[in-house]
Amino acid sequence: MVLLLTMCAGMFLVQLDVTVVNVALPTIGRELGAGVGTLQGIVDGYAVVLAALLLAGGALGDVLGHRRIVATGFATFGLASAACALAPSGLALVAFRAVQGLGAALLLPGTLAVITNAYPGRRERARALGVWAGVSALALAAGPVLGGALVAAGGWRILFWLNVPLVALAILASLALIEDDHRAPRRVDFAGAASAAVTLAALVFAVIEGSGVSVAAAAVAAVVFVVVERRAPEPMLPGALLRSRQFAGANLVAGAMNFVGLGMILVLTLYLQGVLRYGPFDAAVRLLPGFVPLSLLAPVSGRLVGRFGPRPLMIAGLAVGAVALLNLLRVTTGTGYLTVLPSWLGLGIGMGLLTAAVVSAAVGGVPPDRAGLASGVNNTARQAFGALGVAVFGHYGTFAAGLHTAGILGAAVWGAAIGITACTVR
Repeated sequence: MVLLLTMCAGMFLVQLDVTVVNVALPTIGRELGAGVGTLQGIVDGYAVVLAALLLAGGALGDVLGHRRIVATGFATFGLASAACALAPSGLALVAFRAVQGLGAALLLPGTLAVITNAYPGRRERARALGVWAGVSALALAAGPVLGGALVAAGGWRILFWLNVPLVALAILASLALIEDDHRAPRRVDFAGAASAAVTLAALVFAVIEGSGVSVAAAAVAAVVFVVVERRAPEPMLPGALLRSRQFAGANLVAGAMNFVGLGMILVLTLYLQGVLRYGPFDAAVRLLPGFVPLSLLAPVSGRLVGRFGPRPLMIAGLAVGAVALLNLLRVTTGTGYLTVLPSWLGLGIGMGLLTAAVVSAAVGGVPPDRAGLASGVNNTARQAFGALGVAVFGHYGTFAAGLHTAGILGAAVWGAAIGITACTVR
C-alpha cells in the first residue's frame, strides 16, 4: 500500500503542475514583467516536453529498470521545481518548466508500470489502477482551487517550493520500496526515442499554437520515426504491440476520453467566466461537482474492472457521458449554472467509470515487460488528444449556441468510442 501511495503521489504532482500554474499567470506576469507569449510558454513548455517524452520515458524504464528511472524522474522534477521557485525572469521560468516536463515524462509512465508489476493479479491490479486514476482526477480538480488559494496566501513561488520536500520523501520511498528491475538484455532505441519526441513535440505545439509549420514538421518527423523503427533491430515501439487490437482500441478510447473531457472542462470554464460572469476562483468551485464523482468513482470502477473486466465499465462510462453532453442542447441565453450542471455531473460520472477501465485495458493488452512503454503510449494518447480537444472545444465556450455544438460533438466522439470498445476490448 505504501508503494501504491508513493507512485500515486508522483503522478499527483505531475498532473497538478499541468493546471496549478494557470491561476498564477497574471501574478507571474506582473512580478517578472512577462508578456503574453512568455506566459503561454510557462504553460506550454511543460505540457509540450511532457507529451513529447512520455514514450521515451516509458521505454527507458522497460530497458533500464523502472526503479532508477522513477527515482531520476523525481529528482529532476524536484530540482526543476526549486529552480522555478528561484526563477529571476519569465524566460528562465519557461526553461525550468521545460526541465520539469522532462522529469515528469520520466516519472509518469514509471509510476503506472511499477503499479502494474507490483500487482500481477487482474483484480488486484484493477483495484490499484482505480486508486491511481482517482488520485489523477483529484489532481485535475485540485489544480485551479489549490493554485488560487496558495497564490493568495503566499505568492506564486510557493507553488513550486511545495514540490521540493514532497519529492525528497518520494525519492527515499521509491528507492526503499521499488524492487531493482534492471533489464540489460534489451538495448535502448535512441533514434526511435528522438524521432518520436520530435514528432510529438511538433504535433502538440501545432495543436496549441495552430502552427502550420509545426504540422509539417510533425509529418516529416513521423515519417522519419516509421523508417527508423522499421530498420531498428530492437524498435522502441514494436509492430506486434500496435497490432494488438485491445492495445490499439484502448488507447484510441483513452484519447477520445481526454479529447472530450479536457475540452469540455475548458468550455465550461469559459462559459462560467465569460457568459455567467463568475470570477476564476468561483468558477473553479462550481466545477467541483463534476470532479467529485470522477475522483470517488475511479477506485470503485477499479474494483468492478477486476470483477467484470474493462469493457462493461468503458461502455457504461462513455454512454453516461454522451447522454449527459446532449443536455447542453437545453442551454439558452437566459439559462444559468443549474442548466449546465447535469451535463458536467454526468460527464464526471462517465469519466469516473471510464478512467481506470481504459488504463487497465491498455496495460492488459501487452506483455508485462512492456508495461512502461504501454503506460507511455497511453499517457501520450491522453496528453496529445487532450491538447487537441482544448484547441477544438475552445471555440465553443463563449456563447450559448456554442455549447450546443460542443455537446453534439462530444456525444458523437464518445458514441464512436463505444463502437471501438465493443469491437476491440475483451
